[in-house]
Amino acid sequence: MTSHVKNTLVTTAAIAGALAATTLFNTTTVKADTTSSAPVTTTTSATKDTAIASAQAKVNSASAAVVSAQAAYGSASTAASDAAAKTAAASASAAATSAATSSAVANAQAAADSAATAKSTADANLAKAQSNAAATSRAKSMTSAAVVSAQSAVASASAKASDADSAVASAEAGQTVTANLMKSSDPTQASAAQQYFATKTAIVKLLPSGQVQITIPLTSGLEYLTEVSYNGVDATFTKTGDHSANITFTADPATSYTLAMTMDIRSVMPLMPIMHETALLDVDTTIFNGLLAAKSAADAALTSAQAALSTAETNAATVAQVASNAASAATAAATVASDAAVVATSAATNLTSAQAANSTAQAALTSAQAVQSAADAVLVTAKANLDSANAALTSAQAELKSAQNIVVVTPSSSAASSASSAATATSNVASSASTTTVTSAVVATPATTKKATYSTPASSTTAKTLPQTGNENQSALVALGLAILTLGIYPMMKRKHA
Repeated sequence: MTSHVKNTLVTTAAIAGALAATTLFNTTTVKADTTSSAPVTTTTSATKDTAIASAQAKVNSASAAVVSAQAAYGSASTAASDAAAKTAAASASAAATSAATSSAVANAQAAADSAATAKSTADANLAKAQSNAAATSRAKSMTSAAVVSAQSAVASASAKASDADSAVASAEAGQTVTANLMKSSDPTQASAAQQYFATKTAIVKLLPSGQVQITIPLTSGLEYLTEVSYNGVDATFTKTGDHSANITFTADPATSYTLAMTMDIRSVMPLMPIMHETALLDVDTTIFNGLLAAKSAADAALTSAQAALSTAETNAATVAQVASNAASAATAAATVASDAAVVATSAATNLTSAQAANSTAQAALTSAQAVQSAADAVLVTAKANLDSANAALTSAQAELKSAQNIVVVTPSSSAASSASSAATATSNVASSASTTTVTSAVVATPATTKKATYSTPASSTTAKTLPQTGNENQSALVALGLAILTLGIYPMMKRKHA
């Protein structure tokens, strides 16, 4: 049997006892040895029954509400406790994670900063190396062009030197030119010695000294022409036959030369004296003027061009090496920059990971705190509902107590006499049922009773039990009701009133 059903039966029995007592004996059951300060209301039995039943229903409903509120409060309290535990755990985890990740974040931040600085430096070095490589590459192109130009200059100078060499070589080998012997006194008249130089030519050779060697072929009269000189220097006679020879002398290049000649024709003309005369050799040797200078200049130009080419080639080789080194440096710098970028990316990733771990722990803590706040709010609401239910229960108990204190007024004294007899019988029944002794009083005399004692919740967190709405007085009523119901008195009462 549940508590609610039990209480309902008890209440029904109490109401039955009260109805019997008031109907048969027109009395109010009170505790004999108590005094009540509550006001006494007089009314009919039916009205009192209705008031008690209504108040008891309210008490039962309020008790049920208290039980429900206590259950809700217990559940909310458990949830709040669980949420607090989870918050504490999340807080500890966040603290531990923060302690663990703070160092990791700091280290990751330092590594990221260092990597970023290294990357920046590497990028700057790469830019510088690439610029240097570009500059040296341009210089290499320029020096290569200079080499080509120098090679062209050498080729040109070499060609000119070759031409000059050829001209000089030809001049040094000798050239046959026109030559006439003219009278020194009249250059328009042939000299008497012209007859011995029948070819009217001369062989001119260029000497390394820049002078020319002139050879006059003497075709006849060798026995008569005993001496030839130029500027006081005797010419050389080289016999080519019995009567012929080549007469050679050295001079600076000129257009004509005055020769001193000695002729002795006494062998054919004994009476003729030895003749000394001068003759003008008309031969232009200026064709060789400047050949050696041109050759020297061409040779110098060739030497200079060759030196320039050598310098250009040396510079080109040096610049090419520098360009090669710069290109290698640029490649190395690119590798360093690439590695630095990888390190910087990795460091940034590690930093993000460390920060994310910390953020995750903090987010978990925030979520747990939010859950705890919600659970606390639910607990506060449950507490308020429990307090409200307790207040409603207290109010219902007070209402039931007031209803139980109502005094029923009967219209005749004979009813009072009958009530006295009924009270005695009721007292005997109650005594046999081991209940508290109930006394009766004349309706006209207000009963003095003690307020019934009710159990109220000790605190908002203590589970409520259905209130003990019956005190000793109620116990007597219950016993009386049960007795009446058992002995059939209540049906007899109904027939009597009928």
